[in-house]
Formats: sequence, C-alpha cells, structure tokens
Amino acid sequence: QVQLVESGGGLVQPGGSLRLSCAASGSIFSIAAMGWYRQAPGKQREWVATITSGGSTNYADSVKCRFTISRDNAKNTVYLQMNSLKPEDTAVYYCNLRATVTFTNINSWGQGTQVTVSS
Repeated sequence: QVQLVESGGGLVQPGGSLRLSCAASGSIFSIAAMGWYRQAPGKQREWVATITSGGSTNYADSVKCRFTISRDNAKNTVYLQMNSLKPEDTAVYYCNLRATVTFTNINSWGQGTQVTVSS
C-alpha cells in the first residue's frame, strides 16, 4: 500500500498563498494520477485538482486560475500552489493517488492537512 504524507497547511490571511506538498512512498508514483481534494466542516469532500502521469492538469471551477498542481517524479511529490486564498478555501486538504498495477487498482489517501483562511 502506498503511503501519502501531506504538509504545508496552516493559517493564512485572505489574499495570501500557501503551497501544499504530498510525498508518496513506493515506486509507482511516476505512473500514478495524483489529485487534491478538500473537505470543509459540515460538507462533503470535494475534488480540487488532478495531474496525470503525463502532466496534464484539471481544476475545479472554484479554484481555477488561483491554484496550480504540479509534480516532481524524482522526489515522488505532488504540490498544490494556492494563491489569492479566500475564506471559503478553508478545509482539510487531502492528497490522493490512483494507479493500476498488474490489474490491481490502487487508490490511496493521505491523512490531510488543515488550511485556514482568516483575518
């Protein structure tokens, strides 16, 4: 099973920036699609952004043009650069890895990192 460890969360003022990181264990990172999700208090977990193994990216409309997902396969790490943060971005952010290895579907989650946007 792949282990994912997020870091980089914290408290930031509206309009500020944060960069989240997610480090993956194992050797399948380079073939995996990586995603970021978030869950605000009292709400369901929602998708934020995805980056494929080939580097293609996709974003939820709510974060488009403010957030950037990227990956460094040499470091087994995916990043989420968050700019122009808003109070409604406050949530626990989770990293997700999906891959298929020898007909086995792998779907792993990190433990989450708290992002709070408040003045």
